[in-house]
Amino acid sequence: MSIEYKILTEFIKDISFETPDIETYLFVKDNLSKYSLNIDINSTAVKNKVIQINTILRFQDKNLANKRSNFEITYATIVKLEGEIENKKELERIILSKIPKIIYPKLETIFLSLIKNSGFPEIKLKEKVDIEKLYNEKLN
Repeated sequence: MSIEYKILTEFIKDISFETPDIETYLFVKDNLSKYSLNIDINSTAVKNKVIQINTILRFQDKNLANKRSNFEITYATIVKLEGEIENKKELERIILSKIPKIIYPKLETIFLSLIKNSGFPEIKLKEKVDIEKLYNEKLN
């Protein structure tokens, strides 16, 4: 028996864009192609069968030592689980794959729009994010 769930709400929980000075801005603008997107997902129980799933996107270049901008967003999704939860693997799949796959297109649009509107209109992701693929790779 599969676990049924319903998304109750979703919202931007936290957002951080940091570019300390004009020299950093100009350097980052010239090196934006070296930045890559990293995704992290975690969850916490809110109350009786209600969980908060946080999807965190970080757009960064880990190789640049001094001059870099940091772009990060935490997007919260509140989910109500229905029925008995007997299969922990099914619950894990919902938290780490099914819900993120549903909300990701909207989250990506929001995140890229914010970066573009904060002075980096030329931003492009190197490849399309496949949440299901990332989840399966994490299992192996």
